[in-house]
Amino acid sequence: MNFLVTGGAGFIGSHLCQRLLQGGHGVWALDDLNPFYDVAIKRGNLREIEQSGRPFTFVFGDVTDPACLEQLFSSVQFDQIIHLAARAGVRPSLLEPALYQRVNVEGTVQVLEAARRHSVKKITLASSSSVYGINAHVPFTEGDPIFSPISPYAASKLACEALGHVYHHIYGMDVAMLRFFTVYGPRQRPDLAIHKFARLIEEGKSIPVFGDGSAARDYTYVTDTVDGIMACVDREFGYEVFNLGESQTVELSYLITLLEKALGKKAIIDRQPAQPGDVPITFADISKARQRLGYRPHVKIEEGIPRFVEWFRSHKGAEKT
Repeated sequence: MNFLVTGGAGFIGSHLCQRLLQGGHGVWALDDLNPFYDVAIKRGNLREIEQSGRPFTFVFGDVTDPACLEQLFSSVQFDQIIHLAARAGVRPSLLEPALYQRVNVEGTVQVLEAARRHSVKKITLASSSSVYGINAHVPFTEGDPIFSPISPYAASKLACEALGHVYHHIYGMDVAMLRFFTVYGPRQRPDLAIHKFARLIEEGKSIPVFGDGSAARDYTYVTDTVDGIMACVDREFGYEVFNLGESQTVELSYLITLLEKALGKKAIIDRQPAQPGDVPITFADISKARQRLGYRPHVKIEEGIPRFVEWFRSHKGAEKT
């Protein structure tokens, strides 16, 4: 099959492209290589994909540009779309809410429109655990109320979920909406906590810890997330939402302990106030994904952190080349 992966040069997208190529599929990765973080890192991701030796096409373009999408969809008949492209991150969205609305919401509707015009019936869309907001019901289930997002990023992802439902209901598209839970692993964005903390600890610099360290996240290793995405490829749902998490909460203080152990260095803690938009806990109920997708996450945090540190140390400075 021919797959379009938007955001294919990014962290999750590059891993997904490699998995699809390993499965013998044709893969086109659309990415605007925006400077949200060092573009050299994304170019490095693309080089790793290309080194597989399998047919792969990178397309430089913006999901908010209908002319770009029209040109691409007119030249390739895609069987499926996996839409990962987005402006990511809760805290950055507080500074640029209009940008997050434009890229995430407008970009999603432009991709859906291109799919509709060119008769692509199946699309998998990336959402986020942030849509749950401050949720009194733990663990989070797909049926929980999600009408109180607390960041522009969360609101944009909530809008994307609504758009996916509209395109299923009106145009008959098959839509899987995947709520990712704090994905980490090789190629993780440098602004995310695990990568950022590893770099600062390695350099002997202080790490900013917002709050008392009790905030807990459902950290999910990237290969497990990709397993969940791939499980959607051969199934039809109509419209369904799935949590893709590890279903294990990890407090920030314990995460730092694991990083210290893997790095063999002690962290210097810089305590700071809790940040607006942050939630105290994320915790995925994955029973629906287990039942409907056969989703079985394998990599616990105690194994995943040493794996990440091994990659981190082997790639230090690679983004500068």
